[in-house]
Amino acid sequence: MSTIRLTSDLRREQILEAAKRCFALYGFAGTTTRSVAQAAGISEGLLFKHFPTKAALYAETLSEECEADPELIRLRELKPSTTTLVILIREMVGHFMRATEAPNEEDAHRVRLLISSQLTDGEFARLVYDKIGDLIGSTFKASLESAIAAGDAERVEGEQLNLFWFAHQVVHMVALTRLPATPSLAYASEPDFERQICQFILRGIGMNGRAIASYLDAVPPPLSAADRIAESA
Repeated sequence: MSTIRLTSDLRREQILEAAKRCFALYGFAGTTTRSVAQAAGISEGLLFKHFPTKAALYAETLSEECEADPELIRLRELKPSTTTLVILIREMVGHFMRATEAPNEEDAHRVRLLISSQLTDGEFARLVYDKIGDLIGSTFKASLESAIAAGDAERVEGEQLNLFWFAHQVVHMVALTRLPATPSLAYASEPDFERQICQFILRGIGMNGRAIASYLDAVPPPLSAADRIAESA
């Protein structure tokens, strides 16, 4: 009986397609590398030649989802500007806040997984951060330069991409406090909590008060999970 020997790239795609099905059905915790190997019709040993751990496999499936995400594609296609910079921050904050809402249990798990990864070998976190930086980092830097040139921001000393990561880590940690059924940190009552986070971040990356007041309210916040479900109904 003849067998078909797939190229390394084709085998990798075969494994990723099987992994996407498994993660979609069982989530990260319920999926094993053995179950993915079985779904792909290969041995677990062959799977490990392409993906050394389940975290590496999961990170790669997420990165493919990101690359195909129409919302992320839209963000990457925006012309660098102050408006684009504010949109990026609005979307970042909205993404993490949505991850703490009940309908997004898988998103909430990803927030936890990023933290737990950094408490162990950091592999999953490194893979995810590398992909995020590749996908959106250049748009952030170009938009920040545009805001500086327009007089909407002052240059902050140091590497500009670090400012993106500072913003990311701030909102990530805010989201983490909201994951328990009883939040670990009860922030003071704020009618527009997301807006306050955005203001804090925008000031931190160098935007002046005039520009924040002008641009922030002109950029609508992302829809909540409940709103998106209602809109699609």
